[in-house]
Amino acid sequence: MKSQNKQIAAHLKRGHKLTAIEALHEFGCLRLAARINDLKAQGFPIESRTICVGAERKRVAQYYWAFSGRSGGWKAR
Repeated sequence: MKSQNKQIAAHLKRGHKLTAIEALHEFGCLRLAARINDLKAQGFPIESRTICVGAERKRVAQYYWAFSGRSGGWKAR
């Protein structure tokens, strides 16, 4: 089995977005923010935005791979 970091990085790199509840269901990850921090420290171009979810419109972080437009590569920092 791949590590959670590898699974999450591959998921985001394929263009999928990810919230904490999705990470729990898909990867059994209870601490997505910590995994994202690990990946960012390794230089992965991951960014986040705040979205509202559910009937109560709760605000949560949604993480995504920061593509650089036409080339599909990493966005310059």
